[in-house]
Amino acid sequence: MKLNYRRTFLIGMAFLSISAFWQMYDNIIPLMLQNTFGLGETITGMLMAADNVLALFLLPLFGSLSDKVDTKFGKRMPFIVVGTILAVIFMLLLPVADRKGNLVLFVVSLFAVLLAMGLYRSPAVALMPDLTPNKLRSKGNAIINLMGAVGGVYTLIMIKLLVGGGDRPDYMPLFVSVAALMAVAVGVLVITINEKKVKARVEEEVRAYEEKEGVIVENEDVAEQEAQTGADGAKVKMPREVKRSMLFLLASIFFWFTAYNAVTTAFSRYTRVVWKLEGGGFADCLMVATVAAILSYIPIGNLASRIGRKKTIMGGVALMALCYFAAVFAGEYHPIINVAFAAIGVAWAAINVNSYPMIVEMSKGCDIGKFTGTYYTFSMTAQIFTPILSGFLLENVSYRTLFPYAAFFSVLALLTMTQVRHGDARPDKKKDLLENFDVDD
Repeated sequence: MKLNYRRTFLIGMAFLSISAFWQMYDNIIPLMLQNTFGLGETITGMLMAADNVLALFLLPLFGSLSDKVDTKFGKRMPFIVVGTILAVIFMLLLPVADRKGNLVLFVVSLFAVLLAMGLYRSPAVALMPDLTPNKLRSKGNAIINLMGAVGGVYTLIMIKLLVGGGDRPDYMPLFVSVAALMAVAVGVLVITINEKKVKARVEEEVRAYEEKEGVIVENEDVAEQEAQTGADGAKVKMPREVKRSMLFLLASIFFWFTAYNAVTTAFSRYTRVVWKLEGGGFADCLMVATVAAILSYIPIGNLASRIGRKKTIMGGVALMALCYFAAVFAGEYHPIINVAFAAIGVAWAAINVNSYPMIVEMSKGCDIGKFTGTYYTFSMTAQIFTPILSGFLLENVSYRTLFPYAAFFSVLALLTMTQVRHGDARPDKKKDLLENFDVDD
């Protein structure tokens, strides 16, 4: 069986639109909250954590609802279309509220757009596995991640080009450009992908393959369920020593997300206050980090197959900590800083490529679904916690606490990773280059 690349790229349009929005949200919303409405760093951090608080409830809720519905447009498409329409409408109210200095309109619109994004995020992610045979989902997920990266880079380019100088630039052109991309991307998806017809076609392709090859394409869900139960049908318990490694790995996940998310959330404000960058000048560093991460997926996948996942992760965490520590001494922006951000992009890719597979490896024979949920709980909890704590330090101590803060939590992640003794399988070298981009984020 071969992956239908054209179809998968089109399915990835939904994730492209999501990634474009979140890139703008992380970088521009804090500037509005502070420069227009005069909110302190702590309150800004609390509002920036709201999306992750809502995600803890909305993602499983709407993911589950989309599993159960069945319309003539399919299971996922109604959520994707309605969610995108609502998100575009409410996000365009944000620069209007910013222009008017209307905090009530801004906060109401902000929570409305977060609800709209929560409405279609899980269904959009679920669309690819719905319309892709089991054996090809790794390649499919790789393409989806590449599409997401394209969406993020697009927004950073628009920030660079459309955000002017001063404390209160006009953000409307930027929001229109991102809203237009979201509308066009999902429009292309709806026009080119008939969910029900494609689903039926994929099932027919699988049956034809089975008949031609004389094999049965493995049902991964059933296989996983069988692996998680013993001879008597009871759940297999995780050994005590493996559970200890799991807890230290989850602690590491919390710490490195605490470090990384603090920087991504506060970076646009930090560059204005400390490095005196105007407009969208901060986007250069983030663009370099994103592109470097994309380019490093393949060599990192090969490295992990040679030295193992744990060493690759620890190398990534150490590199990230070193770069954050070096940034402490950067009193002003210099092009050499882009080299450090490229290294941070590589480091983050090394962590992301290998951390979730270690969770899966340790939970084999137990409850993979449970520990997958735990993985996302720890990462999201960190992203709720860190904007508030780092914001408090920025406001009450100094903006220069940002990179020491990130370096400190990166070191904690490195220390806890030294205690992880399991899940360090050396993955087989990918058969296809695209599989190196198969990352859970």
